[in-house]
Order: sequence, then C-alpha cells, then structure tokens
Amino acid sequence: MSTLWHGRFAEEPAEELLAFTVSLPFDRLLDARRRLDVSPLGAGALAGSSLPIDPERTAADLGFASRFENSLDAVSDRDFVAEVLFALALLGVHLSRIGEEIVLWSSNEFGFVRLDDAYATGSSMLPHKKNADVAELARGKAGRLIGHLAGLLTTLKGLPLAYNRDLQEDKEPLFDAVDQLRGALPVLTGLLTTATFDIARMAAAADIPEAAATDLAELLVVKGMPFREAHALVAGLVRDSHDRHVPLVELVEAHPELGSEALDVLEPGVPVTRRTTPGGGGPEPVAEQRERFRDLLRLEERRLEA
Repeated sequence: MSTLWHGRFAEEPAEELLAFTVSLPFDRLLDARRRLDVSPLGAGALAGSSLPIDPERTAADLGFASRFENSLDAVSDRDFVAEVLFALALLGVHLSRIGEEIVLWSSNEFGFVRLDDAYATGSSMLPHKKNADVAELARGKAGRLIGHLAGLLTTLKGLPLAYNRDLQEDKEPLFDAVDQLRGALPVLTGLLTTATFDIARMAAAADIPEAAATDLAELLVVKGMPFREAHALVAGLVRDSHDRHVPLVELVEAHPELGSEALDVLEPGVPVTRRTTPGGGGPEPVAEQRERFRDLLRLEERRLEA
C-alpha cells in the first residue's frame, strides 16, 4: 500500500506520522467507520415517532458515537456502505497490483522471485511450469470488488428518498467484499513471506547501461545544459547504440559533452546509489522509508487496539 512520504518526517515525532496515513486503505476504513458510527434507531420508517423514545440514550446504550440527525436520511442513506466498498475495492486494487508484480517477477522471462510450493501449483499441461495461482487470484478479485462498488452505486442512483426495498441489495456485496479480502490478505502475506528473491538476477537487470540514461542527462544538467537538451542528447545516444549495435559505453566515452568522466555512472551498482533525494529509490532513502514504515505499523497497531 502506498503513502506519501516527505523529508520532514525525519524531524517529526513518530506519533505525528498518523497525520500522513490518509492514503492507506487501513486509514480509509477507520475513517469510514467513524462516519458510519451513527445509530438509526428511532427514525422509524422515515419520519420518527410520536412515542416518547430517546434516540440519544439508545445510541449510547448500543455503543454508537452519535444518533442520526434526520430520520429520512437515516433510513435512505447508504453512503457508508458505498464508502466501505470503495475502501475495500481500492485495497483490492493494491493487492491486484502486487499480484501482477509477482506473476511477472516469477516468470522465466524475469526470474526475480521463486514461490514456495505451498503458494503455487504445477501446470496441468507443462511439467516444468509453476503457476502463481495465489497472485493471479488476488489480481482477479479486484474486478469482483470493483463490481460490487459499481453495482451498489448503480442501485442507489435512481432511488427516491426514504427506505426502498432495493436497499437490501447492499448486504450481499458488502459481506462478500469483506470475505474476499479476509481470504486474500493472509494468503498474500504467506506468499510474500515464503518467497525467495534472486538478488543477483535483479541486480543484473538493474545494471544495464540504459538504466543510467537519466544519470547521464543529469551530469549534463550539472554542467549547465538545460534538461530538455540533455534528455534529447542521451536519448539519441541510446537510440544510436541500439540501431548500430554499438555499446553505449563507447558512445558515451566518445561524445565531447560526456567523455570518460561520465563512465563512472555506467558502472554496475552505481546508478541506484545516485538516487539520494528523500523518498527516492536509493539505498539510503529506502532505509529511512523502511524505518518510518516500521514506526507507522507500530503506531497503527496501537491505534487499532484503541
């Protein structure tokens, strides 16, 4: 699950990280829970009652944070179901994208990860093939969850106010969405914790000379060349390398704007170390991000317990 990180986090108290978790599906669900924590008891069919009932007291007795404000809204509103379905659908989309990464990375073409047999199956046709079934199923569930959200919104869009029997269609998609994610989350966790990654193969893929193209352009920017021009120059070198089947290293070394001093950034393992800005993909920023994520997880655990 993605979240926005800023360099200032390093200077802020860990407790303040919670203010920056709005993009987390977990936070969305808790936020939706806050809005649905309203008791509808006492609204009647649509207009309240002439009996001396006390919706405030029944709400408190049942553990709700508050009572309804308007009886008509209380019986006709299903925003809370739609909002929860959206949060669950978006969580499903995140899991689907993880599943897609696993499917690609575990293929022979990539070979970045090997799945444990407990979370994969053999092919019914190809003896040598291991299928990333768990990842594929997680990817497929996203369509089901998105469908639940779209279906409920379509049901709601044409309804008049007050209760209508159409609203009973909110239960099945909501319960199913919860059930699907309760099944998907543990198995994807198991898949990831038991997978083994081929670090050497991943490093080799990251060390192709073309991966340093941006670094070459940035070297030119440091020398005073506008990035637009630097981008075009390096793109031309890469295209020339492909078309003429000449190693990019040779073209870089021969170019008057780059030369031998630019060869350092083409060395294996060097480009990634140059990603040094906060939130970037270099070793140091990633180490900082991991530490902040650990703090965030501990805080969210305490928040959930509370």
